[in-house]
Amino acid sequence: MITIVIINSIFIDYFEGGIIMKNIALTNLNPGENGKVKNIAAGDCATKRLYEMGFNTGANVKVIKNDRGPIIVSLSGNKIAVGRGLANKIIIDNIN
Repeated sequence: MITIVIINSIFIDYFEGGIIMKNIALTNLNPGENGKVKNIAAGDCATKRLYEMGFNTGANVKVIKNDRGPIIVSLSGNKIAVGRGLANKIIIDNIN
């Protein structure tokens, strides 16, 4: 059995056996932090668009800028700007 708790866009998955894994939205990462794309929590069109941009499950991302306006990330050596609404739907396994 898996229980999922959502607190301020932070997804915490509780698994049986006491293992806790922390997943957060891309908007919650600070500049310089790295993560891996775990899931896209969006509709079909938005998910397809993000996959086409390179936000595939398991892709490594590094946040370059996250202050105001769109979030700029480094993805496969390319800098990509993503609006905050869409970035909030990209669920990341935080590596840092």
